[in-house]
Amino acid sequence: MTSRLTPTTALLLTVPPLMWAGNAVVGRIVSDQIPPMTLNFFRWAIAFVLLLPLAAWVLRADSPMWAYWRRFAVLGLLSVGAYNALQYLALHTSTPINVTLVASSGPVWMLAIGRLFFGAAITRRQLVGSALSIAGVLLVLSRGQLDLLLNLKLVSGDLYVLLATIAWSYYSWMLSQPGKEPVEIRSQWAAFLMAQVVFGLGWSGLFAAGEWGLTDAHIQWSGGLMATLLFVAVGPAVLAYRCWGAGIQRAGPTVAGFFANLTPLFAGILSAGLLGQPPHGYHLWAFALIVGGIVVSARR
Repeated sequence: MTSRLTPTTALLLTVPPLMWAGNAVVGRIVSDQIPPMTLNFFRWAIAFVLLLPLAAWVLRADSPMWAYWRRFAVLGLLSVGAYNALQYLALHTSTPINVTLVASSGPVWMLAIGRLFFGAAITRRQLVGSALSIAGVLLVLSRGQLDLLLNLKLVSGDLYVLLATIAWSYYSWMLSQPGKEPVEIRSQWAAFLMAQVVFGLGWSGLFAAGEWGLTDAHIQWSGGLMATLLFVAVGPAVLAYRCWGAGIQRAGPTVAGFFANLTPLFAGILSAGLLGQPPHGYHLWAFALIVGGIVVSARR
């Protein structure tokens, strides 16, 4: 029997990789129109405005958030500041197949960080599930052809993805500690996300300022870019973070980490749809392997 992995929990943990896949596709499309750090800043600035009607009270001077500002500053740095900025930066310096390949190491980092920093045990089922999940990702990336994997060449952008994956893994484990934040904020998803966005927006603003001061940054405004900004704020930001946080509380970070490997599968399907190419047989096999890894890792 699966451990706390109900259909509702599975749905919560499936929405984020679907949104992140869309984020990767549109991020790649507008990569020559807006710098990566600036894209991340605008994304979360819009998300901040969207959250105001739901959680403006978090910003008051008497809000319990300020007593825990150090923890929320770290959460904001790892997720809003570092994770997303590094992903957008990688889309400028690496190929999509390399980016998703490196990111597929997420379940391994979830297990390692949980063991090293949070005292979590690693079971044989989790190791088997990790191997199945990564095998599914490799099948998608190689399109069923081993030669494509053997000819891969890593570049500097792949390091950004690796750092982003490690940051997200540590962030996810921090979310699994519900007693570390005030109950008034933790019990309301909008308030909890707002407390992270407040500090994360400061980090991303600092990174964007450095980008404009140190590089030849520029923006090519268009209707497509504005639509992209709205999408990445509503879907991959607010909706995905809401579902991910709820899924972490229900299933734990280790099981949730396997769901993140659905991202390259969804990205492949979305890209194929945009290019007018139908899915192939290896997509079905990859889906079976990834889901098999999830089921095996969640069982006791």
